[in-house]
Amino acid sequence: MATVRPTALPPYTRSPVADLPFDLAPVAFARFLRHFDPEAKLPRALQALGPVARRDVVVVDAGHGVVAGQLAVLGARVTALERPGALADLERAVRASPLLAGVRVAEGTPERLGLPDESVDVVVGCWSAYRGPKPAELAEAERVLRPGGRLLVVHDYGRDEASQLRDPGLPEYTSWGRRDGPFLRAGFRIRVIHCWWRFDDLETARSVLAEVFGPPGVVLGERLRRPRVAHNIAVFHRSKDEEMDEEPGEEGAAEGVEAARP
Repeated sequence: MATVRPTALPPYTRSPVADLPFDLAPVAFARFLRHFDPEAKLPRALQALGPVARRDVVVVDAGHGVVAGQLAVLGARVTALERPGALADLERAVRASPLLAGVRVAEGTPERLGLPDESVDVVVGCWSAYRGPKPAELAEAERVLRPGGRLLVVHDYGRDEASQLRDPGLPEYTSWGRRDGPFLRAGFRIRVIHCWWRFDDLETARSVLAEVFGPPGVVLGERLRRPRVAHNIAVFHRSKDEEMDEEPGEEGAAEGVEAARP
């Protein structure tokens, strides 16, 4: 059957948001999300690195609440923070989803979380937050973390098929995973999670990729030989007041070991 080709501009931008490494229009978001990391490797990794279960957890730039809901299902006591312009959308998402029952919603930014000192165990930021990271953001995260608390930062890693849909010059794919990059120099370690986007068959995969991502999705779909797309995700993690390593390093995930970029 012929590949479905887009008839209009793709309904997304390449700017990351909290739920995904790219921003999607509502219809495209709903269609794509069911294919994204169906094995839930990302929330499982956050649990392993936190842990988050039975802990007070803050999700910064919570977006549509997807990650906040996944952590709540794992037993975390979740506060979902969002910037003023996006707070109403998050509140609507929380009201609409049973998975988000009990999740507290509040206004906050990485630079000003709006939470008391030493009030949380884990701070989580995904894709749109802690892009660097900036010293003021790290200081604010450490302010609200309890002793021994954990900061977990999720970004793309690259070396995969999903990166073909984004700009290859992004820092996610170049400097951030390097031993001399800003994260590892700031005392973070890195866990690389080997995730998948899964589809029922090749026809569905090509249709969804074309609809959601436009011409780049068409090209990627035509290259596929199996109904799945490889997506490597980096979780940069550190404990409160953790000293910077002389040779900051990388940890292997259960799904496989990746060496830090030279």
